[in-house]
Amino acid sequence: MADKLVRGNSADGAIRVFAAVTTDLVNEARRIHGMYPVATAALGRLLTGAAIMGAASLKSETDSITLQIKGEGDIKDLVAVSDCRGNVRGYVSNPYVERPPKKNGKIDVGGAIGGGYLSVARDLGLKEPYIGQIPLVTGEIAEDLTYYFAKSEQIPTSVALGVLVDTDGSVIASGGFMIQLMPEATEEMAERLEEILKGVPPVTSMIKEGMSAEDMIFRVSEGFSMLCENNALTPRYKCTCSKERMERALVSIGREELQSIIDEQGEAELTCRFCDNRYLFDKNELTELLKQAKG
Repeated sequence: MADKLVRGNSADGAIRVFAAVTTDLVNEARRIHGMYPVATAALGRLLTGAAIMGAASLKSETDSITLQIKGEGDIKDLVAVSDCRGNVRGYVSNPYVERPPKKNGKIDVGGAIGGGYLSVARDLGLKEPYIGQIPLVTGEIAEDLTYYFAKSEQIPTSVALGVLVDTDGSVIASGGFMIQLMPEATEEMAERLEEILKGVPPVTSMIKEGMSAEDMIFRVSEGFSMLCENNALTPRYKCTCSKERMERALVSIGREELQSIIDEQGEAELTCRFCDNRYLFDKNELTELLKQAKG
């Protein structure tokens, strides 16, 4: 099933749903970071959540949303960044974490993250980004995002995310959905939706069985009159790093630090955390950047 991110709305405007298939995207993230299954599942869920939330809340091409989990377990840092088009990038502090599966056989993402907190930052081009933060509920990510919407944005929301990893470490199925009740929704609608969601299979089961993102929208809102928008996105793993960005990073450390690098090392190598691309600056390049740095 090809990667896709779609949006649906109920005819009365009371419900909106976003659903995504992100199998190729998460496989690409796994390849770039060389992740073991636990890290693949953790970052894959967060990347999918970021892609959905970016599509749901961002308007401008220059806007971005950053989801960051600060964990207390083997995974200390988990980050995903998305724009409004479903282009995401991310990293995990410990790509090689290993953990036994839970009793139900599923990957123990919550155990690997442990306690901690989730922060959501929306950069809308203003002076300061909007930042909301909550303590982690389970560390399984979907439940934490559901709790975030309830506490920080007061929007009744249900988030489901899943990454199914094969025995060779590759991703068999990945995706998720987010369903929200708008102000027009009634208590009866909320109760009906709750009953429907109780019977919905895991996201990875639906994708593995061949369901598309559109199929998932109609499955999780069964019984409601839903309209699926035709402006589907193709979520992709896409880094925005460049040598120019790395130059700005070097200039920002200041003259003293930059001079020290020139004197002691004669060159500098910077690695992008999101894509592992490496940028080498020789002594001449560093000397030129030194002229731009502030004291």
